[in-house]
Amino acid sequence: MPINRRELMSGAAIAAAASAMPLGFAAGTAKAAEMGKPAGVFSYKLGDMECLALNDGVANFPLPDGFVKNASTQEVGDALARALMDPATMSIPFTAIVVKTGGKTVLIDTGNGPKAGGTRGTLFSNLESAGIDRAAIDIVAISHFHPDHIGGLLDENDDVSFPNAELVIPEGEAAFWLDEANANAAPDGRKPNFALAKKNIGAYGDAVRHIGDGGEVIGGINTLAAYGHTPGHMAFRLSSGSKQMMVLSDTTNHPALFVRNPQWQVRFDMDGDMAAQTRVKMLDMVSADDMLVAGYHFPFPATGHIVKDGSGYQLALAAWQPQL
Repeated sequence: MPINRRELMSGAAIAAAASAMPLGFAAGTAKAAEMGKPAGVFSYKLGDMECLALNDGVANFPLPDGFVKNASTQEVGDALARALMDPATMSIPFTAIVVKTGGKTVLIDTGNGPKAGGTRGTLFSNLESAGIDRAAIDIVAISHFHPDHIGGLLDENDDVSFPNAELVIPEGEAAFWLDEANANAAPDGRKPNFALAKKNIGAYGDAVRHIGDGGEVIGGINTLAAYGHTPGHMAFRLSSGSKQMMVLSDTTNHPALFVRNPQWQVRFDMDGDMAAQTRVKMLDMVSADDMLVAGYHFPFPATGHIVKDGSGYQLALAAWQPQL
């Protein structure tokens, strides 16, 4: 019998939800990479859509003071410890999504890019592991212009990574990050973000299409305003038949912190109050509607359900079963 996640309130019930196959899933598959290690590729179905979660690596760093703007470092460490994680370390994964629908291949966000190095920038190798040629991608849709989402628009030679793709970008992001006055007035620490946006978005020339709240990326994929993290930040609603999924983008960062405590504001939220309001509204909606979700910074495979739990929420991840 399908689990009704609206009624899941206890830790045991949440664990049961996490181990259950979410509605709309086919068997998850992790394909082997060239060196024989499991690739970060997870395939599933949403109605008639084929979806693939593609990991772009992880950033590991000591938990800094002020990582959460409105919670103490001790409170943040305690939250990590409750999730059985190292309370002194942040581990932030990155996962993009490919959607195959209507004969087209759509990539949502492009990762850190091949120059990121270290433990980041694995999207291109995972696309290859999934059997997807970058030249075969028809549409690249961007949620917002932070470097870990647009870094992969250019390859290691600074050529466009997706030469045959239409680039769909949020109009609010373009208005903010591509504005010279904003770039000139930005603090020194943020100026490189403006320069990267100008360079990477500009490389696509006439292939760029701006889109607003509720706009259609392609049939079955529409934008939903999720402002606050950045001025024009977008989520994406995927619909196929009776199945729906919300691609939350960066509406929530690390789920052990910001799904459990939606009022907390990560240091990357440019308008923290608005981001928190957006987060609560979005998590309320997807939990009430029992909607499948994907989160860019969720643990791989970054897909599952949001469960209302007291004053916060819990993430019930999809079961990942690698096949080597």
